Amino acid sequence: MTELLPNYFNGTWQTGTGAGTVLTDPVLGTELVRVDATGLDLAAGFGFARAQGGQALRALTYRQRAAMLAAAQKVLQANRDAYYDIATANSGTVKNDTDVDVDGGIFTLGTYAKMGESLGDTHFIMDGDAARLGKDPLFQSQHILSPTRGVALFINAFNFPSWGLWEKAAPALLSGVPVIVKPATATAWLTQRMVKDVVDAGIFPVGALSIVCGSSAGLMDQLQPFDVVSFTGSADTAAVIRSHPVVTQRSVRVNIEADSVNSAVLLPGEAAGTEAFDLFVKEVAREMTVKSGQKCTAIRRILVPEALYHAAAQAISARLAKTTVGNPRNEAVRMGALVSRAQLVAVREGLDYLKGQATVLHDGSTAALVDADPAVACCVGPTLLGVGNADGSDTSDRVHDTEVFGPVATLVPYRTTDNSIAHAVALVRRGQGSLVTSLYGSDPQALAWAARELADSHGRVHIISPDVAALHTGHGNVMPQSLHGGPGRAGGGEELGGLRALNFYHRRTAIQASTAVLGQL
Repeated sequence: MTELLPNYFNGTWQTGTGAGTVLTDPVLGTELVRVDATGLDLAAGFGFARAQGGQALRALTYRQRAAMLAAAQKVLQANRDAYYDIATANSGTVKNDTDVDVDGGIFTLGTYAKMGESLGDTHFIMDGDAARLGKDPLFQSQHILSPTRGVALFINAFNFPSWGLWEKAAPALLSGVPVIVKPATATAWLTQRMVKDVVDAGIFPVGALSIVCGSSAGLMDQLQPFDVVSFTGSADTAAVIRSHPVVTQRSVRVNIEADSVNSAVLLPGEAAGTEAFDLFVKEVAREMTVKSGQKCTAIRRILVPEALYHAAAQAISARLAKTTVGNPRNEAVRMGALVSRAQLVAVREGLDYLKGQATVLHDGSTAALVDADPAVACCVGPTLLGVGNADGSDTSDRVHDTEVFGPVATLVPYRTTDNSIAHAVALVRRGQGSLVTSLYGSDPQALAWAARELADSHGRVHIISPDVAALHTGHGNVMPQSLHGGPGRAGGGEELGGLRALNFYHRRTAIQASTAVLGQL
């Protein structure tokens, strides 16, 4: 029988008492490990994290906690090869895709270690300047941010078992808030191994970092008013979390990252073969295939001027045709598998649904898999759809409402009357709020105008012009210095954004006192 991975909870390593859920290799179909949380004393574990982990973390300064993040980063770097092996086996990712997850998580952890150093040897953060409360400046109001005296529960998605952990845990631990992470079951192995390596290194106080693998049943019930919960996943599950009594009655703070039908827009004035056009085509094809399209920030809608529809279809299809799909252990493969059979079924069903209003421009399923059995491997080739003309862009509601979480995107032409992108803006907004949109062109004024128009419905606007061709970080790459999240259907949450991420784990308070008292803060 496969190994049952232990949970780190209540300050000890504990295996569940049930048979557990088997994690499998999505390419080979072999059983890897099992995870289970049956029998854990949830109330005791959450209480231990609050009382022991929280108290010990808050006793440290931001600078001291930042040093712990830096030490954890070194541990992860030392074990990096093992994480790559686990990702290959459990997530089915090629090396470059594993970079995004594993190295992205380690980089984010190190970035917050450096940011935390700048906060110095303090235990709270001054929020703005003191404000007079009357004509006499003797009595004033000073806002401060204090670490919440609770626990941070992370319910994470399957697609980023490394980055999804550390992009949340780094600002939480830096804030002085203990973490309990519940990774998605399908890819929990990598998260569990990373937590184990850091815990075994003895870097953080006992109770500061815990992990529960397996079912999430009962976890939300343990939350108390000063706890916080951060969720990444489907809108349906997000709705369940938002309606939970601990949220509606105890005011537990919630951060949600949900579905997002992200877009890429090529502005008017760019002919086929121009540098901006080529940058657009390259980024679209890359975003469709990185991690087999299993990214919350991946491009789902590709907007082009109607006159460039066929040229864009041909150029993107030509790039996608070069993508070899199959076993990530084979160096000839450029795109691996979806993480599970369930995801493969979901992508196929979603693709069939979109085909009801769109035609296939490039069908990646016709290419043979490399070093993989199609009857076993959860692989699917990249598929480009299109709606044909601008009228189809208006009437094809499924394209704007449905996110297929795989290597699938739809080409959407827009009208350019008087060289305007008003129609494109209207189409993008039909996504009802997204994590990111990217703009491509060579006219700074037009790009800036489009960014302003789309900013209110996106967490991030990524602008790619020829002058930053070699410098931009990518449409789908989430950098710790920039905001990650989005309004509307994207969940309404905010993560990262530099030190802004710490706001979620702090409570803002107005201290009203004499200048003498405020001076002692």
